[in-house]
Amino acid sequence: MMKRLLVYVAGAMFLLSASGCLVAESTYLKKVQEYDGLSKELGELQQTHKKLVQENAALKVQFSKLTEDAATLTGEKKQLEDILKAKSDTLSKNITDLRQEVASLKAENGRLNDGIAALQKAKEEKVKEVSGTYEQLLANMKNEIAMGQVTISELKGKLTVNMEAAILFDSGRADVKPEGLDILNKMVETLKGVSDKAIRIEGHTDTVQISGALTRTFPTNWELSAVRAINVTKFLQQQGLDPRNLSAAAFAEHKPVADNSTKEGRAKNRRIEITLVAKD
Repeated sequence: MMKRLLVYVAGAMFLLSASGCLVAESTYLKKVQEYDGLSKELGELQQTHKKLVQENAALKVQFSKLTEDAATLTGEKKQLEDILKAKSDTLSKNITDLRQEVASLKAENGRLNDGIAALQKAKEEKVKEVSGTYEQLLANMKNEIAMGQVTISELKGKLTVNMEAAILFDSGRADVKPEGLDILNKMVETLKGVSDKAIRIEGHTDTVQISGALTRTFPTNWELSAVRAINVTKFLQQQGLDPRNLSAAAFAEHKPVADNSTKEGRAKNRRIEITLVAKD
């Protein structure tokens, strides 16, 4: 009985011992697995750490460079701002100056336009006055004009009365004959009304030279044309024309208006021209 009990106890203890070994071995394996896992994780973390350290160093270098670039850009920005401000100030001043100049030019243009308008009006008045003089002379000398002894022309405000010498002077003479004085008298009242023009009396001849006894009085056609112009001028002064508006000029045969090879042409070239011209 006792032997059987001991066998049971021994068996039980053996079973307990075997069970304990199995438990211990299972726990050990778990620990080993945990260790392997942790070791692997540690290795991975070390690799990650190393990589992060390298990236950090690179980022620090990049950050430093960016900081320097930022400082440079800040300096350049300040310079640009200063340049832009200076240019802006210059432009503002230029704009102000230009505005003032434009205003001055507009004012000056306004004055010039007013002046042009006034001059244009004055010119129109003068043209109207010359045209009025022209019409009066045409009316007063219509008979002489009809006979071809007198022509009156008006061009661009210049009025010219052309009279053949034969109606004013005898051949080879410079004194105005009575019939010539009557013709001149037809112009006197009209010419008295001319105040803004100078009245020039011109003497002209043909190409036939002075000869014989006449050369003692008129050595050349210059003297003949000059004395005739002067005598007409003196007569107009005696009739009340302002001598300050009168002048006499001699051209002899050097300004012909017709062909001197014909009798008719020479008659046209022997003439007195009374011209209304601008005052000096």
